[in-house]
Amino acid sequence: MINKVVQNAKTAIADIPDGAILMLGGFGLCGIPENSIVALIESGVKNLTCISNNAGVDDFGIGLMLKTRQVKKMISSYVGENKEFERQLLSGELEVELLPQGTLAERIRAGGAGIPAFFTPAGVGTEVAEGKEIREFNGKKYLLENWLKADFSIIKAWKGDASGNLVFKGTAQNFNPMMAAAGKICIAEVEELVAIGELNPNEIQVPGIYVQRIFEGENYEKRIEQRTVTSPFKNESANNDFYESGKGLTKFGIAKRISFEIKNNSYVNLGIGIPTLVANYIPETINVVLQSENGLLGIGAFPSEEKVDADLINAGKQTVTMQAGSSLFSSAESFAMIRGEHVDLTILGAMEVSENGDIANWKIPNKMVKGMGGAMDLVASAKNIIVAMQHVSKDGKSKLLKNCTLPITGINCVKKIVTELAVLEILPEGGFKLLETAPGITVEQVKKATEGELLIEGDIPEMKF
Repeated sequence: MINKVVQNAKTAIADIPDGAILMLGGFGLCGIPENSIVALIESGVKNLTCISNNAGVDDFGIGLMLKTRQVKKMISSYVGENKEFERQLLSGELEVELLPQGTLAERIRAGGAGIPAFFTPAGVGTEVAEGKEIREFNGKKYLLENWLKADFSIIKAWKGDASGNLVFKGTAQNFNPMMAAAGKICIAEVEELVAIGELNPNEIQVPGIYVQRIFEGENYEKRIEQRTVTSPFKNESANNDFYESGKGLTKFGIAKRISFEIKNNSYVNLGIGIPTLVANYIPETINVVLQSENGLLGIGAFPSEEKVDADLINAGKQTVTMQAGSSLFSSAESFAMIRGEHVDLTILGAMEVSENGDIANWKIPNKMVKGMGGAMDLVASAKNIIVAMQHVSKDGKSKLLKNCTLPITGINCVKKIVTELAVLEILPEGGFKLLETAPGITVEQVKKATEGELLIEGDIPEMKF
């Protein structure tokens, strides 16, 4: 067998030149090549194009490379918690190409598989589609996207052997397996380097043919982007946790009301923010399988005393019940599930929703850019989309509009909306149909807060908790 072991990160990255195109594995801070990033910073290599789902945080991961101005361009999906990334993007100091998360994963997978282009529904009707070929298949529109390749792919695994075979732990697969194949030279750092023959061939997730260099890393911090250690609940059974007199539902009330919409034996994807809280209110009598873009299917019951935190789950630092039959996989596999319409329900947050069911939730031009993450993929392919959002902005302006004013995430896709004031349905012909009002909220209040067309039929019931 070919021995691909190098001494350390410094040796592994020593020949990376200025101007190189790099792929760096990881999802948030989970599964990032910590040792290699430090070595790149110490090497002083510059004018890099970095392809990565995001750029870590300000003081860790690729975020450190942004601070040292070694990165010329980022090709990413989600800005996330990196304020310096967002600042450089908005100021024009950094070239940035933002892609739907599933498109990013598939473009990388295609690059490693020798497929120069493919069609995807994610991004149709948005600025992502500008300048791209659109073709219709079976009555649905798709965008043409090209493969992504790199000079070097730098990834991280749990275990590896001297011939480059790799095994991952938990959701640390994410973008790492696809990137291994898409780089001309793949550098793999592992937590444990074992002798050839020690890994079970049935458990190897990346075969050694894709890996050119491998080394055992050290001193892994495995940081978490955000950690919640206190309970967001005063008293889970108290109604005043769910709504306030004259103001409508709290974020916990919105989450609980949405939980009533989840059907038995369904696969559900929860977005960040209020949608994540929905998991805390799913009745025990309902059998639900939660699907996560980072490569996890089959989360069961969550702890009632702690907010669900995806980063904690990724790092194995939050206790969750994994259902029988749960599975872990790469981000490419995750979005194949989404794109292939295998997810029954998606629950997302939004900044705006139009009366035609368009949604905007990823960008405020010249002010805030978080990236679309997986949202564009989800809204393009989910069977049912429910939005959790505030009905009005902090300055009292309606966020349920005739037409979205912010950059679109997806078109004609939202089915139902739950706000602090009401539950509304998007009609097939357009318009918001009022289904319920929040406790203590009148129909007149909902009318006043809704810019788009509002349909009211008969007596409107008040929500019950």
